[in-house]
Amino acid sequence: MVLVSSPAVFLGERSPGAIRTIYNWGTFEVRRRGRVLLFCAAGLLVLLAVAITFTIGWRPFIGPRVRATTNRQFERTPERLARGKYLVQGLLSCEVCHSPSDWTQHGAPSVDGMELAGQTMPLAGFPGTAVAPNLTPDPQTGAVAWTDDQLARAIREGIKHDGSTIFPLMPYFEFKTLSDEDLASVVVYLRSVAPVRNPLPASKINFPVNLLVQGVPAPVTGPVPPPANDQLARGKYLVKLGCGCHNVVDKLPYAGGETLGGPWGSVVSANLTPDASGIIYYSEQTFITALRTGYVGARKLNSIMPFGEFKNLTDDDLKAMYAYVHTLQPVKHRVDNTLIATYCKLCKQKHGAGEEN
Repeated sequence: MVLVSSPAVFLGERSPGAIRTIYNWGTFEVRRRGRVLLFCAAGLLVLLAVAITFTIGWRPFIGPRVRATTNRQFERTPERLARGKYLVQGLLSCEVCHSPSDWTQHGAPSVDGMELAGQTMPLAGFPGTAVAPNLTPDPQTGAVAWTDDQLARAIREGIKHDGSTIFPLMPYFEFKTLSDEDLASVVVYLRSVAPVRNPLPASKINFPVNLLVQGVPAPVTGPVPPPANDQLARGKYLVKLGCGCHNVVDKLPYAGGETLGGPWGSVVSANLTPDASGIIYYSEQTFITALRTGYVGARKLNSIMPFGEFKNLTDDDLKAMYAYVHTLQPVKHRVDNTLIATYCKLCKQKHGAGEEN
């Protein structure tokens, strides 16, 4: 009989003690390996949790931050009605997205009789189907059943009347600076427009983008005051609300860089800063004319620029916007949509003059 090292076994018959030794050794190994696997799994979960926390966050899994709506109703006054119309048809350019447009005409006017009736957005390369809803008070297909606060929450906070997330093509991350009084005016005006029946499908955002956008909405829980009563403060307020397409790259504030593709063609938003590559050469009158007519001298601007709406702004507001953009930090970022698109290392897009940056 020869004794073999651990586990102790006999080459001949195994004694009960040897069998117990083998069993105990095997049990120990199973437990040891189980603990190792458990520690490894726990470590991986911790690493995963840290990675999620410092990258996409937990909102894709637990849903957006949502403020409960109230029963507040905005008082309907002539002043709010007029101010709301001015904002909806002008600065906020609501009809650009919420109305079908005639892109064959300069300025892309809304189709007659379909103002604010919504549309399926004609966007090239969009991850799914984006639908701008019918904002008219139509009882079957519009917003008549939405409360005032549901409309207000959608505009500034990015949450639909059913509590789900609005895709941030709707610029609620910029509209969060819309003052409480201007917000009330917008809602009052939307309640006043003629109802238009226009059945539309729901937006459908593809995976994983439908999860990633859950972290964008942010509740507005405190008062939002109007801007101070001076030209630069008002200009900043107006530019923040109306010029978001030019402020999409964190390192290039108001220096353009957003690619916009659709039935209007493909263009990249321009640099608005007072740099040689921006609009420092614009006079005040050139700026006002561009925003009202879509022309810079003889050069025709693309109709995705909402000059069809900005033409409704007052001289004082346009002058305030001009004054403010000339106080911006100059940023070198040349964008020329008349040239062949080349890669730009600054905005990570292809656009005319991109290789010069």
